[in-house]
Amino acid sequence: MLRERLGKGDRDHNMPRKVDHIGVAVHDVVDAARFYRDGLGLSVSEPEINPSERIKIILVSLDHTLIELMEPLEADTVVGKFLDTRGEGLHHICLKVDDVEEIVRSVVAHGAQLVDEQPRTDLHGRKLVFVHPKSANGVLVELVQDTEKDIEKSGK
Repeated sequence: MLRERLGKGDRDHNMPRKVDHIGVAVHDVVDAARFYRDGLGLSVSEPEINPSERIKIILVSLDHTLIELMEPLEADTVVGKFLDTRGEGLHHICLKVDDVEEIVRSVVAHGAQLVDEQPRTDLHGRKLVFVHPKSANGVLVELVQDTEKDIEKSGK
């Protein structure tokens, strides 16, 4: 019912398909994961290091969406600075798109500011870009594109 009232917007091609994950900044991923695993009964991954972002990550699985718990390995990282100024909590939302370059052209044409000028790749080789919170009502929005291997596995 709500979706029908919202409508589809002015274009259908390359719109975000789903929420890929929700990023949560925490001081300790292992401690934070206990709430999701023990309190809520959700599956959690083993800790993983993202060397380029200098963070430790634990993924929490909820149906087809992940919660990405992020712990800075050093204080001068993006997540470390976020924790220093805002404390623990919601850091970003990530939306899955079919073509990062195309969606970048669209959001920039509509006045959005990007964190990076060019898309980069994540730990798993997926292309991604961040839209600056100033352009998205105070929310850091990550847009991510699956790799060809991911697309083949999903049967698209």
